Amino acid sequence: MVTPGRLYIDRQHPLAYRSALEFADTVKQIAEEAGLGRDLVELINVRCSQINKCPSCLKAHVPQLVRSGMDAVKIAVIPAWRNAPIFTAEERAVLEMAELATELPQARDADVRYDEIASVLTPEQLSAAAWIAIAINAFNRISILSGHPVK
Repeated sequence: MVTPGRLYIDRQHPLAYRSALEFADTVKQIAEEAGLGRDLVELINVRCSQINKCPSCLKAHVPQLVRSGMDAVKIAVIPAWRNAPIFTAEERAVLEMAELATELPQARDADVRYDEIASVLTPEQLSAAAWIAIAINAFNRISILSGHPVK
């Protein structure tokens, strides 16, 4: 069901949407080349989509996170990851990047959080994680603004 009064901006301007898809493909490629596993990429996608409350992106990415091999308990507690010691250092770093890129905190807080991420991820991985978060945030906004339904 289409959200009443909503225009699917992806359909209204398909060239822009195709460009967004190409951007996402490029970002996935740099993440792979940087050594970010599919599980870490999908962890970023899910956390950003949770923060943005994007149901259609969550519907797409939670199953992908499951297929990547992420433990069901970890998936269930993603919103409370800071209080759950079950996440690895790498998982914690990409979750931190997901939140940093989505919430855009004040500079001082961002610097501390960025330094924590940089202590775990290589520069290539840190950059790739940031780009993954930027890409999913764009798709969250496309979907939310369009009112894409969850079927």
